[in-house]
Amino acid sequence: MLDLTYTAPTPKVIAGAKHDWELVIGMEIHAQVSSNAKLFSGASTTFGAEPNSNVAFVDAAMPGMLPVINDFCVEQAVRTGLGLKAQINLFSAFDRKNYFYPDLPQGYQISQLYHPIVGEGEVLVELSPGVARLVRIERIHLEQDAGKSIHDMDPAMSFVDLNRTGVALMEIVSRPDIRGPEEAAAYVAKLRQILRYLGTCDGNMQNGNLRADVNVSVCRPGQYEKYQATQDFSHLGTRCEIKNMNSMRFIQLAIDFEARRQIAILEDGGKVDQETRLYDPDKNETRSMRSKEEAFDYRYFPDPDLLPLEIEQAWVDDIAARMPELPDAKKARFMGDFGLTDYDANVLTADLDSAGFFESVAQGRDGKTAANWVINELFGRLNKVGLAIADSPVSAAQLGGMLDLLAKGEITGKMAKDLFEILWTEGGDPAEQAAKHGMKAVTDTGEIERALDALIAANPGQVEKAKQNAKLAGWFTGQVLKATGGKANPAVVNAMVAQKLGL
Repeated sequence: MLDLTYTAPTPKVIAGAKHDWELVIGMEIHAQVSSNAKLFSGASTTFGAEPNSNVAFVDAAMPGMLPVINDFCVEQAVRTGLGLKAQINLFSAFDRKNYFYPDLPQGYQISQLYHPIVGEGEVLVELSPGVARLVRIERIHLEQDAGKSIHDMDPAMSFVDLNRTGVALMEIVSRPDIRGPEEAAAYVAKLRQILRYLGTCDGNMQNGNLRADVNVSVCRPGQYEKYQATQDFSHLGTRCEIKNMNSMRFIQLAIDFEARRQIAILEDGGKVDQETRLYDPDKNETRSMRSKEEAFDYRYFPDPDLLPLEIEQAWVDDIAARMPELPDAKKARFMGDFGLTDYDANVLTADLDSAGFFESVAQGRDGKTAANWVINELFGRLNKVGLAIADSPVSAAQLGGMLDLLAKGEITGKMAKDLFEILWTEGGDPAEQAAKHGMKAVTDTGEIERALDALIAANPGQVEKAKQNAKLAGWFTGQVLKATGGKANPAVVNAMVAQKLGL
């Protein structure tokens, strides 16, 4: 397990003109379920298809069409709940959330208000090495996504694309445990990482597959502690919801602006209205979208076309038995098995592809050396040219083979960097490429000794300086490496220099 210290929420304090204020943030994350078919139909969920081409009759609300539950989406929700250490509810049910909008053909959304499939869970968010914050999950429920209204294709009319209509979403609702913009972004990033490890959501925020609704309120210092003691939300101030955030950076900017907006209203003697707002990144401001609806405004009632979901514990146990290794466990294992630092383990476990690549390279080799090459050389080069790890020109097998040559002393560190460049541009087997390009370390200690003896004889003044200050002995190492064309093993040369000079 990771050696993490849990810390109680530390609020970000914003100084107003009259008082200090603290932020209180809760989040509703809408995560599109990774599934080839929609929640209640067999229509495709492929992103980028022609408008209105992924629409079944039930999605379009044709008369007489009845929804049929996609059991794989249910399994994905259960898997997500298990990954968040949440209570799995063996009984859940669907409700109709009634509202009218052009991209909602049925006139209602099928959701789970009263009996969600997943209950209380938690997300452990690491804020700095060894220090974590626990964000409580209130519930996860399944629901349909709506379609998309398009307003910029014609000056006189709007268009509707129903491809997303009926796509399965998991709404992951947190408690108001987040106390600042940076924590909010870290929470979304950690949740996204877990979902990607589980394979239940691809986390693609650009395509809208992961979106955040951010509830922001401000209160005076001490009020949050009263809420914790009483669970009375009135201590937290009136919240406003910022809808459909799909950028970590914009989430932070929107929270900061909204908090300062509310503080200005309160210090001016006004009252914050509970409402839904949108964030404008061009102007860096939030603006009102609509007054915030309460549950009764949607006239929820049980969906008469869908029976309650009753799942068996044995099925849940089977899903639990097939759970993958999650980020925190993988990070702890990398640190233990390969001797990695907290930072390196964080970088290498950021996503599954990176973790898998590193583990293939490190298996049976020195873990720290493998981490240095993967992070500094490979990731650095990939970032420079904008490639993902899955598209790396240098495979894990090639990089591992190169490290084997380095470990056996057949090539030097400088040669390894040159060989990496050749593998990147030409590919091929590392040993064969090293031989082809004349990359072979000088292992004849006699040759190294003759070069060093000549240097010592020719530079008595430098010898005396090195004996007085051992750091200056590096000059001899550099000169020997230069004399051998960089083919001598630096470690062998260093040892011989120390021996010859009596250091």
